[in-house]
Amino acid sequence: MIELRKILVPTDFSDTSAVALTYAKELATAFKASIHLLHVMVEWLPDGFVPYSPELFRDIEQAAHKQLGEILSAEEQQQYQAQLVVRSGSSEFIEILHYAREQAVDLIVIGTHGRGPIAHMLLGSVAEKVVRKASCPVLTVRHPEHEFVHP
Repeated sequence: MIELRKILVPTDFSDTSAVALTYAKELATAFKASIHLLHVMVEWLPDGFVPYSPELFRDIEQAAHKQLGEILSAEEQQQYQAQLVVRSGSSEFIEILHYAREQAVDLIVIGTHGRGPIAHMLLGSVAEKVVRKASCPVLTVRHPEHEFVHP
């Protein structure tokens, strides 16, 4: 029997992430699981350049925490025993994988933007890297596509 206790939803605050959260909420309801909503802030660019002053970085981090709190209502936060987390690091996918391992997450539900082949080749895909490296199952959700969850 499948047992889901903790569901991780990485978010970049996009519409695609919102659709992934919709799936996670349905699964959390069905399995009585908690939701961990995670936003990752990239600290520096590959060449070592830090794009933010410490004050600006702190302001952006506080804004991200506030935005996470607005994604799920207070009632939903309680219903799903939600953990709202902002992390920073050099790579979104690495922080997602670290958090999933640290918290013993049972499932990651992540949106994928479905960029074209050139953009994918140049930018890579956070969702694809998470799928390849995660130690737990990953559900990818593409928006807009055929949806199984209807409002």
